[in-house]
Order: sequence, then structure tokens, then C-alpha cells
Amino acid sequence: MSELDNNEYHMRLNKLKEMRENNIVPYADRFERSHEAIFALEEGEKAKLRGYEEIVAKPAKKLMSLCGRMMSFRTHGKISFANLQDFSGKIQICFMLDLLGPEKYKFLKKVDVADFIGISGELFKTKHGEVTLMVYEYKILSKALRPLPEKWHGLKDREHIYRQRYLDTVMNRESMDRFIFRSNLIKALREFYWQEGFVELETPVLENVSSGAAAKPFSTHHNALDIDVFLRIAAGELWQKSAIVGGFERTFEVARCFRNEGMDPSHLQEFTMIEHYAAYWDYEDNMKFTERMFEYMLKKLTGGTKVTIKDRAGEDVKVDFKAPWPRRKFTELIKDDCGIDVLDYDEAAPLLAAIKKKKIAIEDAEKLGYGNLVDALYKKVSRPKLIQPTFVTNHPANTKPLARRNDKDPRICDTFQLLVNTWEIINAYSELVDPVDQRERFEAQALAKAGGDEDAMMMNEDYLTTMEHGMPCMSGWGMGIDRLTTLLTGQENLKDVVMFPIMRPLDETLKKNAKAMEKAKKKFKKSKK
Repeated sequence: MSELDNNEYHMRLNKLKEMRENNIVPYADRFERSHEAIFALEEGEKAKLRGYEEIVAKPAKKLMSLCGRMMSFRTHGKISFANLQDFSGKIQICFMLDLLGPEKYKFLKKVDVADFIGISGELFKTKHGEVTLMVYEYKILSKALRPLPEKWHGLKDREHIYRQRYLDTVMNRESMDRFIFRSNLIKALREFYWQEGFVELETPVLENVSSGAAAKPFSTHHNALDIDVFLRIAAGELWQKSAIVGGFERTFEVARCFRNEGMDPSHLQEFTMIEHYAAYWDYEDNMKFTERMFEYMLKKLTGGTKVTIKDRAGEDVKVDFKAPWPRRKFTELIKDDCGIDVLDYDEAAPLLAAIKKKKIAIEDAEKLGYGNLVDALYKKVSRPKLIQPTFVTNHPANTKPLARRNDKDPRICDTFQLLVNTWEIINAYSELVDPVDQRERFEAQALAKAGGDEDAMMMNEDYLTTMEHGMPCMSGWGMGIDRLTTLLTGQENLKDVVMFPIMRPLDETLKKNAKAMEKAKKKFKKSKK
């Protein structure tokens, strides 16, 4: 805290103390309001309003009540103006000595910008034509001990924005609207699922076996059961498919997922996914469903299918989600972009040799199993070119441990990914329902994991038992909500659409916490003597 901020803090603390000494409650229990700011403004624009001279001469009996945070305050002797902000927006309010009386008007000196207040009064228009609420009564609802960021420079440092998002959304309406957009996006998706006959399920966050994707999990210990468990890396894929074995036919889940991997603008360790599964569908049905979903969602949110997004260079680019979207085979994309046909190889070593011969550099390539090496090659040579919505289909079977093999070519699977602006938004496939094939693939994954591939899946006997009871043909997919929201709101970093992204604690904060803990320990020891 700077010296200036420290002085401000102590000045406000003194005001708080004075309020309590004078039996004024600085933290109210509730406030009954009649209008939100935006609706008060709308009503004021439509109504025939009295001038402030008439208000002073004959105060109204029927009053309007508002509440919110005071964002600015300026005084001109016997009259003062402020901006009051609530969730809906801002409205100008006016305090007059002649209307409030000397004592209430003087008390305004105890009220600071950032305080929450409740007011009641009457709307009027200023000489400049601005709808304003003339305050007849006011009360402090919550005393703020720290000021808001300076009005014009505000909160601009990205790290501070992520650490203090609450200040970002107070000072920047665009940020607030971005998170409202995210909420409405999830709402629209849920509505679409419901109208398509899907049932929303909740599946475990803690799992005995990490599965559902090729990723490194977070692990912890379950004290009550005395077992090691993993935070899920996907939105309940195996659990949802198990539910379909149990008689459900269309399921979905909105889920927080966790992957103990690197952090960059397109990857976070904690993120939100939606996954769904539909019995008796194949991946072609799922692609058509996806196109319908996006059309429904975008028309709800934006009124159309065209969206302006940021490309990887930070430049604006127009993207059109109007169906049908192009379909490109995964293996053909790689072959066109670097000359390597990954289907000519079924092990990592010879494929790696071919990659090195082409002088293509892939980080830690020697540690990767075949499937993850193929994926890394694709991300290196092909994915950066995919900007417009594109279905990338038919991945090699060894890269998709849970996907159904293609009937015509068992080297590939019936899969698709939706790529937009180089980001994978959706991963989907016709599900593998053959328990014998699934066991073989789990064994191959376990072998890769034993060889050092941390992203490879684990053996899962419980799931194999489930499959052996009979699993209908089906297709499912997973979609990253953070990535989709980032794209649709024109952002460049997933953290800009995550309300409170995890951050490394500041050294100053750690020291303060440690000091407070040490103080508490000393106080506790003293109390025991």
C-alpha cells in the first residue's frame, strides 16, 4: 500500500469510528429499492419531470428508491452531484442543502466515493437535460475503507486486473458485460440441450482413475478412504457413458475440469467444459447437431452468425459460423502441410525420425508416445492455419483411446474436432463401445504411460466392466467454455473470461498472512497460560 493509499485508508477508518461513536450503523442489514438505475433513467426519459425549483418548493410524497456504489462526488457549495452505480448501470444523483437540511447535508463529508448508499427521491432533469434523482433521504449501507482506482487511468495492469477482478468489473463496464455474456452463453447452451431432449447430470470431480482425455491430472489424498484420487481432467466422459449403459439416452454436464499442465493464453489448469453423449448417434449426427447448436446460440447472443474475433497476431478478423462448415481429414491436413503421412507409422520412434528428417522441431518429442507425437506434429504444422470454423475429422486410432474405429479403414477413428482461430473448441467422436477393443487401447495407453508419457490414460477396469454389460452405439463431445467465450468476445487470453483465475500469491501477501498467523499463535499460547 502506497503512502497516499495508507493515508486515505486511515482517514476512512476514522470516519467509520466517528459513525459508530454517534450510533450510526455503517454496515446496514438491507435496503428496499423500487428501481434499478437503468430503469429509473428509462422512466425519467419518458415522464414529464418537474424542475428542481418546484421540487424544493413542494417535495413529492411518492418517492423512488435506489441503491448502489457511489462512483464520483463533486460539491458546489449548497448543491452536490454524484454518480450512483448498480448492476444495471449508472445514474446521476443530486444532494441539496435546502432540501436535506444542514445536518444531513453536512454528513455527506463522512461519505466517500466507493461507499454503498441507499437513497430515495424524485427524478428531474438538469439544465443540460440529464435525468437525475434529487435525493430526499439517504443512508450509508457499507463504508469502503479503500478507494477505487483513479478514474481516468483506472485498473490497466493485466496482472492487477486478474488479481482484483472485482475492481475491474466496477470500473470497466466492458468487463462486466463480458462475464454477463459468458453467463448468457451457458444459459443458451442449456436451453438448446433441454429442447433437444438432453438430461443434465452431475458426475464426480474426484476420481480413482484419471480418464477422459490425454492430460496430466492433479492428484491428492482422500483421508477418509485412505486412497489417492485425481481431479477430473474431463467433464465426466466415462461416467456419462456409464449412465447411458444404465438407460439414459441423451446426457450433458457443465463441469469444472483440472489439468496439471502448462499455462499459456489458450490453456488454463482449471477450466469449464460442457460434454454431452447421445445414444444411437454417430459422429456425423453430432457434427450436424453442433452446427445447429452454434446457429441457435449465436442468434440468441448476437443476432447472427458472423462474429469479429482476434487472430493470433491480435488483429480483428471476421468469422462466419453459418453452416455447413468445411470438413478436413486430420491425416490429409498433416500430409498437405509437411509431407508426412502419419498412417505410414504405428510407433513413435520411426515417426520421430521422419519428423526430424523434415527438420520440424517439437519440444520433448522423445518423451511422447505415438498418439501424442502425432498430435504435437499436427499442432505444429497444421493447426495454426485454421481460422474459419472447420471440422477436422478422422484422427489415427492410436491418438484417440476412446473413439470408434472407422469401418472402412481401422487405422483411423470416426472423430471430429471443431477448430476456430487455431483453437480447438470441440473434441468429438463416435464412441468406442467394443469392450475388447477398448481393453487393447487402454493397455497401449498404460504402456505409453510406463514409458514416461504423463498425458497417457490409465487402465480402468471398472469402466471396462461397465462396457461388458452392453453399451449402445453413441457419439459425444466436449467443448471448452473458456475458449469459446474468449473467441466470441474478441479476447486474446482465457484469463480475460475467467472471473477469478488462479495466480501465484504476491510475496507481500504471503508475508502478511504469515505475520498474522504468527500473531494468532502467540495470542493462543498466551491465552492458555
